[in-house]
Amino acid sequence: MKPSSVLFHSFLFLIFFHFSNIKNSVCREGSLRSDAVQKVKQAADKPRVRRGSEREGSKKDAGNLVYPRLIFSPTTGLPDVNRMQNDSSQSPTWGPSLKNSLYPLSENSLSAYGVLVLSLVVFAVGIVGNLSIMCIVWHSMSMKSAWDSILAGVALWDFLLLFFCLPVVVFQEITHRRLLGDLSCRIVPYMEVSSLGVTTFSLCALGIDRFQSITSSQVSPRPVEPCQSILGKVSVIWIGSLTLALPEILLWQLNQERSPVSGIISDSCLMHPSPDQLPALHSLVLTYKHARMWWFLGCYFCLPLLFTMTSLLVTLRIVGNTKNMKNSQCHRQLSWIVAGLAIVYGVCILPENITNILVAYTSLDLPENLLTLITQFFLFLKSAVTPVLLLCVSKPLGQAFLDCCCCCCDEEAKPAAACNADGNSVRSEPINLPYSANDSALQLGTPC
Repeated sequence: MKPSSVLFHSFLFLIFFHFSNIKNSVCREGSLRSDAVQKVKQAADKPRVRRGSEREGSKKDAGNLVYPRLIFSPTTGLPDVNRMQNDSSQSPTWGPSLKNSLYPLSENSLSAYGVLVLSLVVFAVGIVGNLSIMCIVWHSMSMKSAWDSILAGVALWDFLLLFFCLPVVVFQEITHRRLLGDLSCRIVPYMEVSSLGVTTFSLCALGIDRFQSITSSQVSPRPVEPCQSILGKVSVIWIGSLTLALPEILLWQLNQERSPVSGIISDSCLMHPSPDQLPALHSLVLTYKHARMWWFLGCYFCLPLLFTMTSLLVTLRIVGNTKNMKNSQCHRQLSWIVAGLAIVYGVCILPENITNILVAYTSLDLPENLLTLITQFFLFLKSAVTPVLLLCVSKPLGQAFLDCCCCCCDEEAKPAAACNADGNSVRSEPINLPYSANDSALQLGTPC
């Protein structure tokens, strides 16, 4: 073959190889462009994922995220939207907060409203009545006797019980949380049992006072006594009641439970002594726990009722043989006042004894929270009804209360009556009424 033809064929082969490379590069670029367009279309068709959503939170590779991870709420099995609708049960930081039983309106909220209204009525009546009894006895110089001082002591303890314990009980019933935590679980039962002791020993002391006043040679049915004698009697009642109620402080404990659905913590007080106590003290508290039902039934229920009824029968028997009709009528009235106080106390303390017996000796499935609430409200009702009964039945206390109300009304009416029809002021001179130290009218009224 000639050299010129060989060169010509080599030149044609190079040209053909060059054109084939250009065609392959163009096809490769076209395929890359088509793949890019296809990926863009697929990305556009996919649903957009919002930040903080469950899909994004479920990614395992946290390093690929270009923004900080969010703090998620605890897993409760409910959607976040449903949990966010009830602002009263969850706080903005997803932590458990107070439960609002008053909203939304349902059967539970109706019962909560009933408890709230009843507690407000009991609180208002009890506070006003007990304050009136204490103020009358404190300001009336003719009522410095053991009888009136013991009644004032009962009124003071009822006032403390309503003022400190009733709000704690109502708050727990509405929100299922306990004010002051474990401290209130120990102090509230201690004050309630101490109130039972004060009322019990006061009724016994009033019965003894009635018997002593009848059998003594003193003319007045309620003789004025020195302060040392009165303080001694009241101190025995209070110290004995506070001492006998001390095991209640070591018996109760706070129990907290978290709801698996809403995540809200609910508090309850359980009668369970702490195992961290000293062995001797723990054994003593357990013995008190096992004997608590019979102790309540015997000491705080049967003792005051039997003592009061026995004292009433003896008093009526002695009064019936006396010739002084005026004194005998006064003694009989005071004895019936003690009997009325004992009846009110027995009716209000009876539900707690029945509840203790049913829980201990029956297998009935009883709601313990409801029974505890009922017994506590009966105790608060006793604290509110007792001063009202005294003001309605006792003539000296009732008359003194009316005198105080009249004094307040007269003070409000004095500015209106200070001027006559011509606009001139009228000055009224006080009228001094003669009285003697033994006048029975001194037993009625106050410094007004």
